[in-house]
Amino acid sequence: MTDALLTPYDTADYLDSPERIAAYLDAALTEDDPALVAHALDIVARARGLARGEVQAGAPHLTAVIDLLDRLGLRMSVAPLEAP
Repeated sequence: MTDALLTPYDTADYLDSPERIAAYLDAALTEDDPALVAHALDIVARARGLARGEVQAGAPHLTAVIDLLDRLGLRMSVAPLEAP
């Protein structure tokens, strides 16, 4: 038996385009779990070189928005901005 060489997996390494980021965040939003969405936003922020505190500061507001949309029978989605 040979020893396998495993490398750490980091989702941020694969979020290299607006389309991939939007798809990743949109998938997280379908779970209706504010903690999961905040975690996904943290990973995206890291992939884009933003400070972690920027996402954590907005987490309580994100929870409120997701809860409100849920009570209204709606959900948020993410799409990349169109190029100017």
